[in-house]
Amino acid sequence: MSHTPTELAQAQLLAYNAKDLEAFVACYSEDVKVWRMPADAPSLVGREAFRDSYRKGPFAQPQVQAEVAQRIVMGNTVIDHELVHGRGDSPQQVAVVYRCRDGLIAEVYFFGAD
Repeated sequence: MSHTPTELAQAQLLAYNAKDLEAFVACYSEDVKVWRMPADAPSLVGREAFRDSYRKGPFAQPQVQAEVAQRIVMGNTVIDHELVHGRGDSPQQVAVVYRCRDGLIAEVYFFGAD
């Protein structure tokens, strides 16, 4: 069953907030690439590295929750302006670009607020 980019972005957000690692990772391709911008190369490559990073990071911090302030969908690309709660006194702002291919998220680009 193939999911639309919007469905994928929403499903991974719900799984992230529920700390359901397997449901979260299932939204991503086997060869997913993650960039933390600015970057010349991805910081993570592959579903297993992705799973391990999130298991040790946000999924080990139950207080961390993400909220979409605004979402833009352009074809196979979803751009979310997110507010991440639970990492400090005020929410962190981040822009996340999800590029989808074959019904899964294949690339992720994180842009932090300056």
